[in-house]
Amino acid sequence: MIAKAAGSFELVDTHTHLNDGKFAADCDAVIERARAAGVTRMINMGDTLASSEQAVRLAEQHEGLYAGVGIHPEEAFEMTAREDDILAAWAKQPEVVAIGEIGLDYYWEKDPDRRRLQQRIFIRQLDLARQLHLPVCIHDRDAHGDTLSILKKEGQGLRGVLHCYSGSPEMAREFLKLGWYLGVDGPLTFKNAAKLPEVVKAMPLERLLIETDAPYMAPVPMRGKRNEPAFVRFVAEKVAELRGCSLAEIAQVTTRNAGDLYAF
Repeated sequence: MIAKAAGSFELVDTHTHLNDGKFAADCDAVIERARAAGVTRMINMGDTLASSEQAVRLAEQHEGLYAGVGIHPEEAFEMTAREDDILAAWAKQPEVVAIGEIGLDYYWEKDPDRRRLQQRIFIRQLDLARQLHLPVCIHDRDAHGDTLSILKKEGQGLRGVLHCYSGSPEMAREFLKLGWYLGVDGPLTFKNAAKLPEVVKAMPLERLLIETDAPYMAPVPMRGKRNEPAFVRFVAEKVAELRGCSLAEIAQVTTRNAGDLYAF
């Protein structure tokens, strides 16, 4: 049971997937549990055209729910002006606050040609975000070097977040130098979190976002269960522990950061 402290703070889950089939039966209840836990705003990220459209529709139906639209690297295909126009049309709606989830995933993709395809549509969607004046949510798994290189070359004039950050402290400093935010979620609470706690301890709090990536990677003590936005509190608690400050302070700072980046 996750209790919201009386008269307390608000939290923002800056990255969730309520458009995932795992929420088909109880999405409304999941949103209500999040609100009861103090999560006042959630960003539902798309990863295909279909899931992006669903993210927009859900955001239209629920106050405090926003959407990102984009093509995930694992779903990469050769985009054309048609896909650009579809994403741009959705982006005109006030509930759409980001182009995402976009980026590179070399963990699953080993084929060099497919990796180059991922790079092409990543750059294409960065350019689209620039034209639309929207921030971007970036997926970077085992592709830190290429992600950094692309952002240095193609990311001028853009703002955004390295979602579910998994790189080294040294790489984190490079992204932070470019003005990017880092998003942390369930893995921060795992015993095998490796270098992520070091990143969180050292980075400027004004560049930190908290998220769940629900339904995946539920944080301790919910690990092994279906993740959901209400559980973002456990991520915030771990950040507070690592930084030696109160949960209320982390909630205030990360909520402000989310508002600054996503303009809500």
